[in-house]
Amino acid sequence: MATRDFDLTTLRLFVSVCELGNIARAGERASIVGSAISKRLAQLEDQVGTPLLVRRRHGVVPTAAGQTLMEHARAMLDSAARIESDMQNFAAGARGQVRILASVSAMTESLADDVAGFLQLPANRNIQVDMEERVSPEIVRGVREGLASLGVCWDAADLGALQSRAYRSDHLCIVVPGKHPLARSRSLRLEQTLDYEHVSLPVNSAVQVMLQRQAAARGRQLRQRVVVTNFEAALRVVRAGLAISVVPREVAQLQAAAYGLRLVPLAEPWAERRFIICFRDAQLLSPAAQLLVEHLASRSSTP
Repeated sequence: MATRDFDLTTLRLFVSVCELGNIARAGERASIVGSAISKRLAQLEDQVGTPLLVRRRHGVVPTAAGQTLMEHARAMLDSAARIESDMQNFAAGARGQVRILASVSAMTESLADDVAGFLQLPANRNIQVDMEERVSPEIVRGVREGLASLGVCWDAADLGALQSRAYRSDHLCIVVPGKHPLARSRSLRLEQTLDYEHVSLPVNSAVQVMLQRQAAARGRQLRQRVVVTNFEAALRVVRAGLAISVVPREVAQLQAAAYGLRLVPLAEPWAERRFIICFRDAQLLSPAAQLLVEHLASRSSTP
């Protein structure tokens, strides 16, 4: 059955029933009688040709097919909500809306300030920019699939057919407590840190992928003691003396003095990272997105 034939109201009720595990409670949430929901769910099961719910004494649970449909339904409802929000913004006078997926490094270091500067320009007062943090593979996939107009990530990401413009750059460094054995080093190679335990970002983050790859090239493994989701948490772990970390200097230097940390330059050719703005096709970008790309590209640290 084609996706266009699914009724969003029925899907919304189906998701609510799955979440609550009870048709009556879902009816109370939606101000609809339970019998009307049951009729819609029966029609939905006929439509897909397979049972979606298992009726039990005190409620219902989704079947395997129901679980799969619930995941797709949530994505469809989220897309519908985004469409409604975008159209409301246009109706309220917004001249354009741009959605950006960006890496944690870009968000933490400069992107938020650069976007704020863009929006403060009088000519852009009717443009709305939404940003969401993702890891690089998800950024590329999201832009490719149309979830966002623009992506900002490390240029080491596999862009496939996406186009790109240069953006800013940063420099990875080794962050250690002030009394750590490595604290007096003027610079360090990665292999000099591999005997020590690291605090790391999630395994699919751009920094972590690079570090694991470089350690493997040296016949070693990165010793991960702690895994966190952002650089601020990593610095807190280093401050506690639990591990060392590889963090962009541009992020760490903001808190190094307050935390009593030492930043040691990472003497590796890949330690200077260049960020890019990626998109599907420059000629197909909306006028608002084109303006934002030009603004961000003008901040490029690449000659």
